[in-house]
Amino acid sequence: MSAPDQGLRRAVRTVALLNLAYFGVEFAVALAIGSVSLFADSIDFLEDASVNLLILAALGWTARRRARVGMVLAGIILVPGLATLWTAWDKFAAPMPPEPLALSLTGLGALVVNLCCALMLARFRCHSGSLTKAAFLSARNDAFANVAIIAAGLLTAYTLSAWPDLIVGLGIAAMNADAAREVWQAAREEHRAAAG
Repeated sequence: MSAPDQGLRRAVRTVALLNLAYFGVEFAVALAIGSVSLFADSIDFLEDASVNLLILAALGWTARRRARVGMVLAGIILVPGLATLWTAWDKFAAPMPPEPLALSLTGLGALVVNLCCALMLARFRCHSGSLTKAAFLSARNDAFANVAIIAAGLLTAYTLSAWPDLIVGLGIAAMNADAAREVWQAAREEHRAAAG
């Protein structure tokens, strides 16, 4: 196994473990304070852990099999968005604002985790095609989402409204849909190249 492959395996394994650990933290806080955006982001952490574990398993496979896994990953990336829409629907019925300090601090913790993950994966984002592209895009997009969660916490403190949290949660769902589209396109191109 080459040094870049070993480095990639190590990075993907570490990213999977970090995502799994912070999923537990963020999910518990989301339930405790009733936050749609933290719920969406926690499910996204669980999805990212799953994606990275799948990538770790698929790294030694042929380009064609990796492309197929990339297509599956595009579907997996959509799952947090669907879970968020369900949670947001419930929140529309009873729009209670989440606790702003816990929302912002948890978002800050998530930002630190995601920035670490994105930095670990950045040097491998063009290695192994759609798989590592999926991992890098997830970490990068999650860092943007975390900045929005922190802002939602500050706006919630100022307005005492549930809307900033709801809007950010729906924004995270839209961002995941766009990442899924990018990964699908990369996987399709990879599949065509492997078949040709």
